[in-house]
Amino acid sequence: MPLMILVPATQAVPCRPVKDRSFIKAITTDPDDQAIANAVIAMAENIKLHVTIEGVETTDQMQSLRQEKCDEAQGFHISRPMTAERFLRELKNR
Repeated sequence: MPLMILVPATQAVPCRPVKDRSFIKAITTDPDDQAIANAVIAMAENIKLHVTIEGVETTDQMQSLRQEKCDEAQGFHISRPMTAERFLRELKNR
């Protein structure tokens, strides 16, 4: 169950994904979980890493991550999994 992936902004900083969705589920209700997510986002920003939060399922989670300036998010809140063909249809209909 993924939580965060840190991708290096440059090849000079090797980085592996951090995947643990356990503290995103309670990011809006548990101060400790929120502090962990905020610290990871701030650390990544300070060393010029790109942050993608995976497993975002609610509007509250999305708003909390936006406040912390998370680069990207993905999860059921944004869209359920879909085929490439369906994605192209959805894109054309916007």
